[in-house]
Amino acid sequence: MDKALYIAMTGARATLQAQGTVSHNLANADTAGFKAALANTEAFQVRGNGYASRTAAMHIDQGFNALPGAQQVTGNPLDVSLQADRWLAVQAPGGGEAYTRAGNLSLTPNGQLVTAGGHPLVDEQGNPLTLPPHQALEIGQDGTISIQPLGEGADTMAVVGRLRVVEATPDRLARGLDGLMRNTDPQRPLAQAPGAVMATGALEQSNVDAAGALVQMIQLQRQFEMQVKVISRGDDNAQAANSLLRLGGG
Repeated sequence: MDKALYIAMTGARATLQAQGTVSHNLANADTAGFKAALANTEAFQVRGNGYASRTAAMHIDQGFNALPGAQQVTGNPLDVSLQADRWLAVQAPGGGEAYTRAGNLSLTPNGQLVTAGGHPLVDEQGNPLTLPPHQALEIGQDGTISIQPLGEGADTMAVVGRLRVVEATPDRLARGLDGLMRNTDPQRPLAQAPGAVMATGALEQSNVDAAGALVQMIQLQRQFEMQVKVISRGDDNAQAANSLLRLGGG
């Protein structure tokens, strides 16, 4: 009976963790450029002294869904939609370089170009991008940033930098606790993506299937209830067996 209890207990724990993953996806269903987290549950034998007679369930992180999200035309010159396997490089909170596909950019009062989460974007040399005062701004398809300086005519555009946009397949990236992607192999730096890498005036929406995630959440809740019921029944059976042993001993 303890084997059934162990399986149900570890299964319930893995189900709760899976619910956390689905809840996180649902919470980001409207986040631009968000990639749905993927997870699975695997069974493995518990090793220790003696024969490995116990089986446990474990929640396994399987990366993220790399499929592109729907495109939304905004007309905002600070909105960019990246092509497949292209990622904007930003300065990570703890230092170093991280990556995102959230293309809803903005300017701080001091002219620094940041993501919606406040992470500074960097140029090809890895330096944060700060733009001088300007009347208009354009971001080219190759990530080049041009501005119309104050007091100049509309035909006067000056190039002030280029966004660092890297090319990376899903196996080269892993999501951190802050939601940003990082290179899984720091010894192999990600290269600047050549050519046209983005479209301006548009945003890539989250690729989370909200309806499918809600159905998955209901299924996980039913699994959890079943596992808790197994634990309860196992405890009842154990108590009944102890009562029989006491009667037999009497």
